[in-house]
Amino acid sequence: MSMKRTNVYADPEDLAIIKEAAKRRGVSEAEIIRQGIHLAAMANRVWDEPLFSRTFRGPGRTPGKSEVRDAVADAVGREAESGTAA
Repeated sequence: MSMKRTNVYADPEDLAIIKEAAKRRGVSEAEIIRQGIHLAAMANRVWDEPLFSRTFRGPGRTPGKSEVRDAVADAVGREAESGTAA
């Protein structure tokens, strides 16, 4: 992967923690900083597609415990009948 150099200002206390962590983990301080930049980038990324992009038909209300139990039992029964159960 190609890297690009940049300069940032950091709190001295944060840098001391990074230095200590790098020594403890046996990696470079730069590697820890790169991981932090990656986490910040991913946390602020705008995704092209929403996490839940599909809609599902249903009764328009949250099913009750017995309805969920019955639906799961029906699905397990169908799998057992067709021989596709894991």
